[in-house]
Amino acid sequence: MATSTKDATASTTRSGDATVAAAGTLCWRIEKGLLEVLIIHRPRYKDWSWPKGKLDPGETTPECAVRETFEEVGLSVKLGIPLATIAYPVTSGEKVVHYWAARTERLIPTPDGKEVDRVQWVSPERARDLLTNPSDVEPLDALVEAHRSKDLQTWPLIVVRHAKAKPRSSWSQAEGERPLAATGRRQAIAVSRLLQAWNPERVVSSPWVRCVQTISPYVNQRSAKLKLVDALTEHDAARKPGRARTAVERLFDKRRSVAVCTHRPVLPLVFSVLGDHMTSTLRRLLPAEDPYLAPGEAVICQVSSTNQGRIVSVEQFRAYDD
Repeated sequence: MATSTKDATASTTRSGDATVAAAGTLCWRIEKGLLEVLIIHRPRYKDWSWPKGKLDPGETTPECAVRETFEEVGLSVKLGIPLATIAYPVTSGEKVVHYWAARTERLIPTPDGKEVDRVQWVSPERARDLLTNPSDVEPLDALVEAHRSKDLQTWPLIVVRHAKAKPRSSWSQAEGERPLAATGRRQAIAVSRLLQAWNPERVVSSPWVRCVQTISPYVNQRSAKLKLVDALTEHDAARKPGRARTAVERLFDKRRSVAVCTHRPVLPLVFSVLGDHMTSTLRRLLPAEDPYLAPGEAVICQVSSTNQGRIVSVEQFRAYDD
């Protein structure tokens, strides 16, 4: 599955028609050994569809997908692999909907009673018959194919470049103590919101102040486990790249969701290690040119839970900041 996605917002075409960005999920579970998906009925449109909705101001598409799923069916989900992005005409122009898979074992959906009045767990075949909009079948087909390939059950490995720091030229103390700028502190809050779409259990970071400040809002908000690794600093990675590569390789060992925060000069090494775990098609989606990621930007890799160490999707998002 080759996917490279940026955050999407509403835009306007040259003709003046609006392109409306939306996001949603295909919630799935395994029941008695069989794949089931959750479809929703919307009384306003009298149709069967997927949980989805338009972006709020200052929201990225992953954040929107998680929020809309909770608001419409009461499920607090974590995003899995990206699925198809579909587009269809609406009154004011075009609507583009980004979909993700979301595993929901042991979670009970509850319709909000307004946007959604009924939900059903059904087989993919039954969903294909019930879905009202023909384009809604596209993300379903992607989900079914991932299930057949044993790439549907995954865990996220997220790489974050630290947020904007104070300029080197204006900092006379130790490099490791250089903090975030005011813009960077706002970006760190946005990074926290973005990471919550995948809710990594662990965070591994360079111990330098600007990295720790970038991921602290998320760690504090979600009580995630934080591990500081000297090998991920600019200094240590340049002197002993082998140790840095080993630190990245170890992210795969526990097979649990993890985010890693490091510096721009370390990113090529990080992506080189990740590239060894994916196909050449996916490898081409990894950032390859300096600066690789903007401050506060992230690459999200989904790693197969069945095929150990195999990365099956790559996405890229920049956390919103004002």
